Amino acid sequence: MGKVTSVEVAERAGVSRSAVSRVFTPGASVSKSTAEKVRKAAAQLGYRPNVLARSLITGRSRIIGLVVAYLENQFYPEAIERLSKALQAEGYHVLVFMASNDHAATQTVIDELLDYQVDAIIAASVGLSSDLTKRCEGLGIPIVLFNRHQYDERLTSVTSDNVAGGRKLAEFLIAGGHKRIAHIAGWEDASTQIDREAGFMAGLKEAGVSLVARGIGNFNFETAQNAARRMFGAQERPDAVFVANDHMAFAVMDVLRFELGLRVPEDVSVVGYDDVTLSHWPSYDLTTVRQPANRMVAATVEALLARLSEEDEAPRRITLDGPLIIRGSARKPESCTL
Repeated sequence: MGKVTSVEVAERAGVSRSAVSRVFTPGASVSKSTAEKVRKAAAQLGYRPNVLARSLITGRSRIIGLVVAYLENQFYPEAIERLSKALQAEGYHVLVFMASNDHAATQTVIDELLDYQVDAIIAASVGLSSDLTKRCEGLGIPIVLFNRHQYDERLTSVTSDNVAGGRKLAEFLIAGGHKRIAHIAGWEDASTQIDREAGFMAGLKEAGVSLVARGIGNFNFETAQNAARRMFGAQERPDAVFVANDHMAFAVMDVLRFELGLRVPEDVSVVGYDDVTLSHWPSYDLTTVRQPANRMVAATVEALLARLSEEDEAPRRITLDGPLIIRGSARKPESCTL
């Protein structure tokens, strides 16, 4: 059998070829009865529209390139699923590419995305060079940063309010009576890490409390485990630790409880950041700051569509407040009520 054409579908449905095209064009105006006739005829004939051919005509592939650095952290698979569904509802498809925080590697990935003629790019916790930003801008391909910002006024970014979140955790631990507070950082060049630590340190400073220890986990499970071993293997260990995301906090809690024999929260309070699904599980019961993923995704899609439609060409830096979620991994202030 040869490839079924839109002309054959139009003849079977008793409509014009342009009507067939409108039925299979997202957002196009077409009556319900016409759409039903065309889809019925298409199903009978086994017709599928040639998306690539249409992209050559319209100049739009309706593909959004999503670049993500890593998926070990549960926050990203959940966010990617939400982003994909939200963009599909707007008639777009998502092409996911894995990258790293190395600018050269990221440039290679972006080159591949551009080969696919993507309409726009979402960079999830991936740093972009100024040259790459300039190149995409010259090609008319908008970029939105998700869960990361850069000091580049050409870029739109969507994050939670990491500074405010870090401050909330500092205030919570201080209110709980902790005196020896430590921090295990993520990747130090990431804006999320920089802002969370800045808010945390500001909260400690306002209360006249100094950080007693600092380790680096690089947002990596094994690296966070090693940081915990060094930090809590010392003779005078901290009585509380803020770990820069939940993924690392789970690693730290496992080391404290199963290797060092420490009780959480009786001996050490542990708090994280993100509020991923595992945080709810009784085995961790992690006190953390919730990243408002649904609102972050909605804001990202809204900003991206505005850039694509050229309704809003001005880049924006969007920050969304996330609540402190109090559970059982940290000692609660006496005045705290759930």
